[in-house]
Amino acid sequence: MTAEALLSGYAVGQRGKVSGFDLPPARRQRLQEMGLTVGCPFEVVRFAPMGDPMELKVRGYHLSLRKEDAAGIRVVPA
Repeated sequence: MTAEALLSGYAVGQRGKVSGFDLPPARRQRLQEMGLTVGCPFEVVRFAPMGDPMELKVRGYHLSLRKEDAAGIRVVPA
């Protein structure tokens, strides 16, 4: 069994899969509509100069997320 972590703790180049959400329903739904669903693989591409937002490669496109949202996304290593 692999240990769950929070997406906000991942570094550039790390890959993983979404395992769950600890976000309010509206924010969770918005992320799911953008393709970030449970089981979805991702790769952390980069961080903005001040560290927020972070950019992920998800389903063949790049998605920018605020650290506040990333702190509510549970992930496991891929």
